[in-house]
Amino acid sequence: MITRVFIHGLESTSQGTKGLFFRQKYPDMIIEDYTGPLEERMDQLNARLSGGTNLILVGSSYGGLMAALYTCRNTEHVRKLILLAPALHLKAFVNCHDLHLDVPVHLYHGSRDNVVPADEVRLIASKIFTHLDYQLVNDDHSLHRTFPWIPWDKLLEASQCHSV
Repeated sequence: MITRVFIHGLESTSQGTKGLFFRQKYPDMIIEDYTGPLEERMDQLNARLSGGTNLILVGSSYGGLMAALYTCRNTEHVRKLILLAPALHLKAFVNCHDLHLDVPVHLYHGSRDNVVPADEVRLIASKIFTHLDYQLVNDDHSLHRTFPWIPWDKLLEASQCHSV
């Protein structure tokens, strides 16, 4: 059994567009609000996922940074990572730069993203994640046009899940 988790971005909440989409389509998905500085957000995430295994993490922007950091520290518990314009370029991720993680990663980034630099993120991700599927799409940072067309059922292995 797998556990699916969505982690929203810095200025979003669990009630944002993506959170509402996941809540409606995957009612068993863990969708929480994360607040405060990064360390506090990571403490909240770590507490919520404590004891969890076979995790599929979906992180958007700052939530992508959080999902990637969690994976760096808990690789054995993460089954798959799905990153949406993740903020991997931020200094907080530098401690993971020397790692080579064998977790399947699907990364979607908009070519017109003016918040998170797509080229820099691709370079970082390609060095760290040994099983990276990188998709540069004709979209902006929020991936509004692309998001609904991502093959979520396949990526989230919809037939086999449970909650932590």
